[in-house]
Amino acid sequence: MQGDDEVLTVALGDSAAGLRLDRALAEALPDLSRERLKSLIKGGRVSDARGTTLWDPSAKAAPTTLELRLPKPAPAHNVAQDLDLVVAYEDEHLIVVDKPAGLVVHPAAGNLDGTLVNALLHHCAGQLSGVGGVARPGIVHRIDKDTSGLIVAAKHDKAHEGLAKQFAAHSIDRRYLALATGRPIPANGTVDAVLGRSATNRKKMAVVAEGRGKHAITHYRTIEPLKGATLVECRLETGRTHQVRVHMTHIGHPLVGDPVYGRAKKPLSDVLKARGFARQALHAAHLGFIHPVTGNAIALDSELPPDMRELIDILRV
Repeated sequence: MQGDDEVLTVALGDSAAGLRLDRALAEALPDLSRERLKSLIKGGRVSDARGTTLWDPSAKAAPTTLELRLPKPAPAHNVAQDLDLVVAYEDEHLIVVDKPAGLVVHPAAGNLDGTLVNALLHHCAGQLSGVGGVARPGIVHRIDKDTSGLIVAAKHDKAHEGLAKQFAAHSIDRRYLALATGRPIPANGTVDAVLGRSATNRKKMAVVAEGRGKHAITHYRTIEPLKGATLVECRLETGRTHQVRVHMTHIGHPLVGDPVYGRAKKPLSDVLKARGFARQALHAAHLGFIHPVTGNAIALDSELPPDMRELIDILRV
């Protein structure tokens, strides 16, 4: 046992008989999500009255007393940092941030601090869900470093679990504004293509054969034709890594400025160079969901950031 662990004694009653261990614990400890409890069990942090460690979340429970060792959230690199945050919505259960391009969501190799997580730890005074583990406290989903826009984080496990279920059910309303190169034909359409790791570059995603990746659907519609580009709205039916970027590339219209999936041709490339625009022109503009605690409908919008607005003004026909 680690010295910083919080030890919980959990009494399972007759109603726990025959339930999965993780479910029985979730019912006995409503403040901890089932996913987190599953992780704790697999981490060897649950033991019976004899001190025997219980490793299998799917094992059948029985009326008994268990001991749960709950680690305190002390991330290795996650220090609270007073960074500027634009808060689109906040209450005691969750927070929605309007993330600027260039801000990494969570610490990782090469970005050990200065991330959204560091900022949230300061802003929320450490009150974030532990489901994401020490590396990603509170993080329910993510958007790329160089994508701007709305991202939601959970302040406790119940909120995290409720949001995660909506993401898994694809019921979250997520709409992105993007600048796609060229002119999509048809002007409005749906891209239904499986996404997985590229066979030639494991750092990239690609459209792959059925069974080699995850089902992904993007609905796009033209907002405004521009010189050499088109402002489109992309609504995600699923939420896969780099989904908008790869799907738009798949139909022949990679995002303007995307350094990974497409390169602009002249004269558009000259405009980007002159403006110093070196990121994918992608903005998470709308986020809609059911509040996981109150049940209220939440719908939030974010205006395009200045760099995309200025680029659109230059490219207007």
